[in-house]
Amino acid sequence: MQREALKAAGCTVIREEKVSGTSRQGRDELRILLDFVREGDALVVTRVDRLARSIGDLQDVVRELRTKGASLQATEQPIDTSTAAGKAFLDMLGVFAEFETNLRRERQIEGIERAKARGIYKGRKVKADTGEIRRLRHEEGLRPTEIASRLGISRTTVWRALNARATSEVRTAIAD
Repeated sequence: MQREALKAAGCTVIREEKVSGTSRQGRDELRILLDFVREGDALVVTRVDRLARSIGDLQDVVRELRTKGASLQATEQPIDTSTAAGKAFLDMLGVFAEFETNLRRERQIEGIERAKARGIYKGRKVKADTGEIRRLRHEEGLRPTEIASRLGISRTTVWRALNARATSEVRTAIAD
């Protein structure tokens, strides 16, 4: 639908990516567009929340466009940063997009806490066998990188397993 809306708006170059707008990190297509845009061009999106979900990121994009003499337009919202009204409306939409993202995050955290309290949510299933990690370290003398490679897990997981044991041993020693 978005591709059709952009074609109907007269866009000749359409780039798409399947990355969330919550961050500019990893948004290669956006970076290409921003590098490519020239004076007099317009970056057209269907909705502002498809471009950015934080007011800071949105303002950074608009600032970068402005320095290149380009503007931002949205097909489903009355936004055209070449006008004062368009700029004001854009800022309001950016604030609401960020607010919505924050609300969603808060609801998710609340839901997880409620599920944990009822014993439903237990977090991600453990992929690593802590006993096997310790055995490989102490009996075979393998280093954490070698253990991680052999078990197909990250070094961080190995270190957490080894440090959890060390922490519990310290607690036991203090309790005795």
